Amino acid sequence: MGALARALLLRLLLAPWLLRCPAALGPAPCALPLRVAAATDRRAAPAPARTPAPGPGAPAQPRADGLALALEPPGGAANFLAMVDNLQGDSGRGYYLEVLLGTPPQKLQILVDTGSSNFAVAGAPHSYIDSYFDTKSSSTYHPKGFDVTVKYTQGSWTGLVGEDIITIPKGFNRSFVVNIATIFESENFFLPGIKWNGILGLAYAALAKPSSSLETFFDSLVTQAEIPNVFSMQMCGAGIPVAGSGTNGGSLVLGGIEPSLYKGDIWYTPIKEEWYYQIEILKLEIGGQSLNLDCREYNADKAIVDSGTTLLRLPQKVFNAVVEAVARTSLIPEFSDGFWTGSQLACWTNSETPWSYFPKISIYLRDENASRSFRITILPQLYIQPMMGAGLNYECYRFGISPSMNALVIGATVMEGFYVVFDRARKRVGFAASPCAEIAGAPVSEISGPFSTDDIASNCVPTLPLNEPILWIISYTLMSVCGIILLVLIVLLLLPFRCRPLPRDPEVVSDESSLVRHRWK
Repeated sequence: MGALARALLLRLLLAPWLLRCPAALGPAPCALPLRVAAATDRRAAPAPARTPAPGPGAPAQPRADGLALALEPPGGAANFLAMVDNLQGDSGRGYYLEVLLGTPPQKLQILVDTGSSNFAVAGAPHSYIDSYFDTKSSSTYHPKGFDVTVKYTQGSWTGLVGEDIITIPKGFNRSFVVNIATIFESENFFLPGIKWNGILGLAYAALAKPSSSLETFFDSLVTQAEIPNVFSMQMCGAGIPVAGSGTNGGSLVLGGIEPSLYKGDIWYTPIKEEWYYQIEILKLEIGGQSLNLDCREYNADKAIVDSGTTLLRLPQKVFNAVVEAVARTSLIPEFSDGFWTGSQLACWTNSETPWSYFPKISIYLRDENASRSFRITILPQLYIQPMMGAGLNYECYRFGISPSMNALVIGATVMEGFYVVFDRARKRVGFAASPCAEIAGAPVSEISGPFSTDDIASNCVPTLPLNEPILWIISYTLMSVCGIILLVLIVLLLLPFRCRPLPRDPEVVSDESSLVRHRWK
């Protein structure tokens, strides 16, 4: 490992192909600027609630809990098997779904985002997209007469709200009427290299803009298609270079669970609050060693599952602890700070991959049985991510974890390792092993449990977050109080104020005369 200790860091200012490293350094990593668009329970207890995988050829069976498995009965609106491989994309640019919008239908590619709730598409040309929705060409489009602005962690857009019919070719045999915003102005939303031209927010109505009264896409679909209030995702980009020329596959199953997309059992954790898909993180382990932080640090101020976020994002204190533990546990004694912060890539010769140098990262989630937990684990192949275009003789990688100011976000870095079920009907999120989370036949993620929570606080969520309706109530209350105070002040000013003049003391002078007298002295 002596060569690794002599890691060479190159801060390139020219094109990536200029990268050179001395052959004598062997497998030592080089670094270059990152150019990526804007991260034992002792008592007997019942087994955790899990969904067993049906055997091959098992018939579709509606479940009492509101879920539906496999192919829907003939004549139904949804065909789950047809939804397999209906996504394209990668963790760096997001996973998107093909839809047909309007009459006659216009084909669009829509980013799937479980961290927001609005359905919006480009409504005007943009230099970074190849098509947009022309409302004037759709005979079924109806404007609603107001616009909406949505801001994300990165980027924002403003659009006109209307409604039109939508068809999802891979999965549904009919069309549905949905609310849609046509984007006419945006900032850092459409980025170079993206292959989608809209966004499909699948979070709860509490996050919908301009208010939760605007029915969301998925709520409309559940009502009109009469499907269970659940959807599931598989993202198949593990170990594949980020932002490459091709696209990876994936599946979005709207209305249920497709058994061919997961292995083993589905482990469920409760949804703490119905706005984002907020869950409860109990602890993190690096290489099997706990970070030993207060569990509330992992949930400050929320922990969510968000397919629209590229990386695993951690609160700053947690991020610092993770970086320290990964650096200490890895087999690389010296490493550039720029790699951890995302400003540099680390490069190895094409004949070597660096994954064996780094530890596993495990996230413990509270089970539906609150006295139990389960663990999802990502191997380095998921968070040490290969990048395209770094050089002919070197393969370069980025760190798939970044700091966050206000949340722990389980993004694509983690989700690519699992089949994730968003069971809104039973207020829970499920994780299962994904068959596509493999490299050279070896899995790059693990899931296991149950584990005791005896040594963990009964509630690791500091305070329940105030969702938007409550914030509006507080705002209106404060405005009313201020209005009343202002009204009282106005009335007092308008009322005649009478008082009896006091006898004038000849020795006491007014300010004005005093100034004059002192001036002339």
